[in-house]
Amino acid sequence: MASSSMSSTGSWSAKDNKAFERALAVYDKDTPDRWYNVARAVGGKTPEEVKRHYELLLRDVRHIESGQVPFPNYKQSGGS
Repeated sequence: MASSSMSSTGSWSAKDNKAFERALAVYDKDTPDRWYNVARAVGGKTPEEVKRHYELLLRDVRHIESGQVPFPNYKQSGGS
């Protein structure tokens, strides 16, 4: 997935994703300026990038739930 623009959509580290997930829990859908806050929490991302990342995540979840994608074998981590 090559991208010639400065967008870093494809370069989300595990640390970025963890921060993203935490930020989503803190700033729910009713939060004003949600994507700005999430982007700030992740760091190095624009509000547009985090919103796009979220939309791609939702799309993936819908594909998995509808049985179109074999469910990945995630290792369960305790304490969620």
